[in-house]
Amino acid sequence: MIQHMKKQMLLFLLLPLTVLGQQTEPLTLDKAYELARNNYPLIKQQDLIRQTRDLTIDNLSTGFLPQVTLSGQATWQSEVTQIKIPIPGFTVTPPNKDQYKVLADISQLIYDGGQIREQKNIQKLAEKNEQQKLEVELYKLKDRINQLFMGVLYMDEQIKQVDLVKSDINTGIKKVEAQVENGVAFRSSLNVLKAELLKTNQRASELKATRKGLIDVLSLLINTPLPENGVLVKPVPAADLTVSTINRPEVNLYRSQFALYNSQVKLIAARNKPKAGLFMQGGYGRPGLNFLNNDFSFYYTGGLRLSWSLSGLYTKKKEQKIAVLNMVAVKLQEETFLLNTNSQLKQQQAEINRLQQLVDTDQEIIDLRISIKDAAKAQLENGVITSNDYLREVNAEDQARQTLITHQLQLLQAKINYQTISGNQ
Repeated sequence: MIQHMKKQMLLFLLLPLTVLGQQTEPLTLDKAYELARNNYPLIKQQDLIRQTRDLTIDNLSTGFLPQVTLSGQATWQSEVTQIKIPIPGFTVTPPNKDQYKVLADISQLIYDGGQIREQKNIQKLAEKNEQQKLEVELYKLKDRINQLFMGVLYMDEQIKQVDLVKSDINTGIKKVEAQVENGVAFRSSLNVLKAELLKTNQRASELKATRKGLIDVLSLLINTPLPENGVLVKPVPAADLTVSTINRPEVNLYRSQFALYNSQVKLIAARNKPKAGLFMQGGYGRPGLNFLNNDFSFYYTGGLRLSWSLSGLYTKKKEQKIAVLNMVAVKLQEETFLLNTNSQLKQQQAEINRLQQLVDTDQEIIDLRISIKDAAKAQLENGVITSNDYLREVNAEDQARQTLITHQLQLLQAKINYQTISGNQ
């Protein structure tokens, strides 16, 4: 028992060290999208919209429940109906001028022309419409995530390039130090290289600070703390970016709006149909249904009630015409959006092709710069050129690599933007 407790204590003490020793899981672009979406305050409106729809539909459903109305009335009449025709052996007592009644009216709708059904359908479509508006706003987050994510990846590539430059400068420093010790080079040449190394270290510090700022903003958007050296996974776009359909939430929004207006047309038609229901009325008062009886009594009536409001027919066609015009307007908005989006995709594809050509040329330039730098390294070692000459070739290769890095990240950004614009991510 004691040995078992010792083992548990040891595991408890070692657990924090184990957790600290674990590396943070690399963050992918899709995961960043998901976290940012779940963290965005607007996402909480989804449940509010659903609750509003459910409550409204529940209220509409009560239209087919029995409707009960209670009423009471006490009146004084200046005159009452009297029978003044003399009838032998029979006297008709006129009713009292003060009359009282308490009524309970129960009605049951059995046919409403489909109005409640269409109202429920409109609520469902309205909820879908609001959800799609929310999706449009949430989709805009992807652009912000793209910029931050690509910014961090760009800083990573720049930092790697700085490390390569530092390696080349350190190689030059070692060679010149040996020459200074042998008396075949001036110390000023060594100082030139050391000064350039300090300048390169400053550049590395600036890049790391910029990266940290981007990481901090990204952490805020996804509500997940990311370490300063957190690893971001470079996204791999689809090999074939050509798309036949656009899957943006705006398209679904236009379609839900079209369906909503179409349902309004049906509601207008249902609202102008006749309605039928059962009713029953019970009461207690004086007089009852027998006006010749002056005593308080219970009474009731019941039957079938049919109603048809014809006033709506005056405006029915115009109301439906307005809804149809709204449908046409939504259709035009959708066509305009698709046209603009396809235009953006064409421009983005042209940008991708341009950058791809630049990347191919950049690699050729780098290959040439590497050979020139290697030759300069040998010349520096043999004392043929100065430190400044060597640094010029090192910086020229560095500039060529930076250009390649910029074009590669711009190409990746263009491909990601293409997928974001088309909605096929």
